Amino acid sequence: MDRFNGAPIDREALVARHRIVRCGFDRELPLQVGNGRFAFGADATGLQSFVPFAVLSDWGWHSDPLPAGKAVADYRGTDWGGGVRYWTGDDAEPELHDWLRGNPHRVNLGRIGMRLLRPDGNDAREADLADTHQQLDLWTGLLTSRFTLGGHPVAVETACHPDQDALGVRITSPLLALGRLRLFVDFPYATASGRGKFDDAPYVGDWDHPDRHRTELRRRGPGEAAIRHTLDATAYDVALALPADAALARVAPDRHRYEITPAGGEPLALSCHFAPHTDTAAPTPAPAAVAAASAARWPAFWRSGGAVDLSGSADPRRHTLERRIVRSQYHLAVNGAGSAPPQESGLVNNGWYGKFHLEMYWWHAAHQALWNRWPLLRRSTGVYRRLLDAARATAAAQGHPGARWPKMTTDHGSAAGRESPGVPTALLLWQQPHPIFLAELDHRAHPGRATLDAWREIVHETAAFMASLPHREPGGRRSLAPPLVCCNERNPPAATANPAFELSYWRFGLRIAQLWRERLGEPRDPGWDEVLDRLAPLPVEDGRYVQWEGVADMWTAHNTNHPDPVAAYGMLPGDGVDVPAMRATAAAVRASWPVDNLYSWDFPLLAMNAARLGDPEAAVDFLLHGSFGFDDATGLPLSGKDGVPSPYFPAAGGLLYAVAMMCAGWDGRDGAPDGSAPDGDAPDGSAPGFPSRGWDVRWENLAPAP
Repeated sequence: MDRFNGAPIDREALVARHRIVRCGFDRELPLQVGNGRFAFGADATGLQSFVPFAVLSDWGWHSDPLPAGKAVADYRGTDWGGGVRYWTGDDAEPELHDWLRGNPHRVNLGRIGMRLLRPDGNDAREADLADTHQQLDLWTGLLTSRFTLGGHPVAVETACHPDQDALGVRITSPLLALGRLRLFVDFPYATASGRGKFDDAPYVGDWDHPDRHRTELRRRGPGEAAIRHTLDATAYDVALALPADAALARVAPDRHRYEITPAGGEPLALSCHFAPHTDTAAPTPAPAAVAAASAARWPAFWRSGGAVDLSGSADPRRHTLERRIVRSQYHLAVNGAGSAPPQESGLVNNGWYGKFHLEMYWWHAAHQALWNRWPLLRRSTGVYRRLLDAARATAAAQGHPGARWPKMTTDHGSAAGRESPGVPTALLLWQQPHPIFLAELDHRAHPGRATLDAWREIVHETAAFMASLPHREPGGRRSLAPPLVCCNERNPPAATANPAFELSYWRFGLRIAQLWRERLGEPRDPGWDEVLDRLAPLPVEDGRYVQWEGVADMWTAHNTNHPDPVAAYGMLPGDGVDVPAMRATAAAVRASWPVDNLYSWDFPLLAMNAARLGDPEAAVDFLLHGSFGFDDATGLPLSGKDGVPSPYFPAAGGLLYAVAMMCAGWDGRDGAPDGSAPDGDAPDGSAPGFPSRGWDVRWENLAPAP
């Protein structure tokens, strides 16, 4: 482990400084416990007693029945010229278009809460609770919630098992002996796809149609039971471990709510294990075992990988930035460390129908490479292997070799890799080089034949499509030609050519792919070299990079979304970039780009660009910008964008990548494997992305960025 700037970091003290404390109710953002593949969102009671937050998983998916008489093969898409059809829309099949966008979607696996009774026997309301106080101990992953009802205290401890999708709950309160506290488990129907991509956020599920799904209680012996939930072709079990003398019964035959009534006394302990088939799974872990497993797992997590300690800094913003760094690690480990890339809102809500956006996978996951959390990253990188056949089929249908990776899709069943229709989803390009970037990060951390072989086919097939896509113009120049949607997603697809960021990323991807062939002992591909040699230059106007070639009024009409030209020398190492032109571009962005309605991941992007340009003061300012928001009560990252619900985890992933880069540095010409990065920007010393004045940055076990 590399250590800089003094003694090793006291990691327990670092994490303890930023435990999460919340008082009061929040109906938008939950506190969560989870394991990266499964997460439970809690209200102020530590459960879901008053707010129906979600229980989401990697494996829990549902599809509505197809429109009557329709099949997926009926959807044809749009011909943008040359007989090539893209899934951008189909006027003849609008109903099928909507179905394909909304299916499959994630299932809210259930709601677990307390039924609290007032002295008159009526159900308590939120307003009846007093003295609410919650603490999420990030070092152990244990959530402790306290409140009073009518002067009687209630304490709830909530934990998630690190290896099983199981929740453990322990409740102590005199209300148990008074018969005024019960537990319930309730089940919704899956969110109907026609309700829109954000309509159910932050709540997930349809609670109004109990006739559309079934639940069945199955006794498994004293203190054990299971409830099978069936929604059309989707079915799963919730196994319960509860006191042997507690009563478990369905509230009403036409509802899917079950109540657990304790025999009296305290504490009351319950564990719930969610799985597709618990009949063949391991025995339901006891509530105490869930808490113990959590308390063992999280310290091991915090002691592994990287760490950053800013406590010795004089800048008064040090605590805010350190808090964001620590809490982001927890939230991403809970929401973004599953078997597939997470949706942009993780396992909090069902935005985008629960589907992941593959262009955002880099922003969710690449930080795990620089923070040396490879066991977490390796959980999901296999998605490229699983989606490879679908990506090849997409490329072939469009007349290209190799694999064209989708934007918005799932890794579930027969829908795995199937593109969701829409103009941005079908025409976006910048997700294409991501697997090459991730492969390169893996090889930098784990050089050798095993890594090369593991990624070989993915790298080759990705590059084959990339080399085929650029159009050959008269004179031999190669161009990224219409139809395309660039990273900014505000361009006219039929009239856009040669976007700056994508051109740089194409150069980076093909350069690394050729380097990969050389490492494997294979000859360079002459076709790939021809594209590299003839690819259009990054477009420049008035000495500044612009979003695409010939863009009109970029600085007024098209600066309403991502400032993507700066990404070529920020997220990327600058293939094809002239540093003075980039410096002028960054200055123009800072002077004119409206920042009050950017996606929040744009701020780490701007910070990385500022760091590479040798402006660490600006880099830190971007990470602490007032529009780059984190909720103080939960530590969850906010979206920053009108119409996009929070939380928004690419912001947290981007923050961690930027901080690692600002601490451990990045490649300059002397550090790049083939000397291709721009001149003069190789950093010297530790923490080159932080100002030397006011910042004392101690860091451990971080890797430099390409």
